[in-house]
Formats: sequence, C-alpha cells, structure tokens
Amino acid sequence: MTTRLHRVFIQAIPLLFVFLWSTGFIGAKYALPFIEPFYLLFIRMLWTIAVFLLLCVVLRVQWPSWQQAGHQMVTGLLLHGLYLGGVFAAIKWGMPAGITAIVVGIQPLLTAVLGWRLFGERLLPRQWLGLALGLIGVTVVILSTRGYGNFDFAWSAIAASLIALAAIVMGTVYQKRFGGGVNLVAGSLWQYVSTALFMGLLAYSFETRVVVWDKQLIFALAWLVLGLSVSAILLLMYMIREGEAAKVASYFYLVPPATSIEAWLLFDESLPLLAMAAIALTVAGVYLVVKKT
Repeated sequence: MTTRLHRVFIQAIPLLFVFLWSTGFIGAKYALPFIEPFYLLFIRMLWTIAVFLLLCVVLRVQWPSWQQAGHQMVTGLLLHGLYLGGVFAAIKWGMPAGITAIVVGIQPLLTAVLGWRLFGERLLPRQWLGLALGLIGVTVVILSTRGYGNFDFAWSAIAASLIALAAIVMGTVYQKRFGGGVNLVAGSLWQYVSTALFMGLLAYSFETRVVVWDKQLIFALAWLVLGLSVSAILLLMYMIREGEAAKVASYFYLVPPATSIEAWLLFDESLPLLAMAAIALTVAGVYLVVKKT
C-alpha cells in the first residue's frame, strides 16, 4: 500500500508543480499593491532562507561541499534571480504580462535544443511537434485572455524579458549538469542565498522600499514562500534531477493556461472559447512530449 501511494505521488509531481508554479502570478497580484517588486522578491528570499535553514536542522541534511554550494548559487542566480528579476522588470518597464509570458514561453523549445546538444537527449518527431503545439497553445491562451495592451516596445523591457528567457533556460540546463548528488533542501538553501543577495542589490539600488504591511500582503508573501519558493522549487529540482531537460521544461507550457483558469475563478478575468481550445491544444502538446514510447 505504501509503495503504491509513493508511486502515485511520484506520478502526480508534475501536475502538482504546475499548479503551485501557476499561482505565482496570483500571489504577486495580491502582494504588489503594497510593495515594490524587487523588494517583494528580496523579502520573499529572506523568509525562504529561514524556512530552509529550519528544514536543514530538522531533517539533518547532508551539507554540500563548497564546490557544490557554488554550483547551486549559480543555479539560484539564474533560475530565481535573473529569471524573476527579468520578468518583474519587463512588466515594470511597460511590457504587458501576456507578452512577457510569450517571450519566456519559448523556454521549452530552447531547453530541448540545448538538452539535445549538451546531454545527447534525443527527441522523437512526435516530441518536437508537441513542443511546437505547446508554444502555439500558450501564445493563443495569453493573447485571447489578456491581449497586447499598450506596449511601446521599450528596449529596456525587451532586454529584461530576453534576460529572463536566457536565465531560465540556462538555469535548467546548468542544474541538470552540475546539480546532481546534492541534497535538494540544502541545495535550494544555497540557491536562495545568491538570489537574496541579487534582489537586495536591485531593491536598494532602484527602489524606495516602502511597504504597507496589510494582511493581504502577509498572506500573499506566506504563500509565495511556502507554496512556490519551498514546495514548487523542491518539486522542480527533483524533476530536473530525475528527468530529461526537455520533458521537464515542457511542463512550463501548462503554467499560463493554469494561471488563466485561476484568474478567471478568482478575479473574473475573461476565458473565451478560443482560450479553452488553446488550453486543450497545449495539454495535447505536453502529452506528446512526455508520454512513454
């Protein structure tokens, strides 16, 4: 019975990750009226470090070597620091969230190409088709639910979104190559150390750091820390360690559709028939990538 439950949990990890990761937009929407974005991320990282320190003590995890810790700090800077910082900066500098999501939505395709070149991960024609269908589905979902908005193509916003895209692709590949053999809890702690330093530098350089400590902000921060920075990231690190880079990256295609459904339920945002059809196309694309031959 225990073995069966463990097998079910392992199989459910990708879907649980998608759900948790997709709530990041929801948490940010609740928090940002009361705090600036980089300072929000800085405080989030500090709270997360405290949680992981406690987990390390309680679980008595094996501490990584200094070399392994260094690799984890590089992963953290890429996956959390530059990716999140780039996304938040692009939106702050005028790029609509939907367009930003489309830019970073190219990630699974780029990750698949790098995984093929660096690790010899061979994808079948069916899987390449799935990646393409997923990208098309995500693009249609975003455009049909949020639209382009007012966007003047500021070079700063474009650069920030491209930095975010490159960071999450390289972070996934870097962790796959150098993150093996490290305890997930201890490794994540070191990732958030480098991220906190980076976000602190951005917050203290470019923001006023004025905070309105409303209960809505506190609840949103708690969820961003426990639901995403702890739970979702541990699941992501596990999937990267155990799976092929392209298959893991393909699950990110499911995040914008999941977020659109959550925004429809929580904020009464539109979810037209075209978006629902595109969600089905995205799911089909991911299925083609991850299904067993």
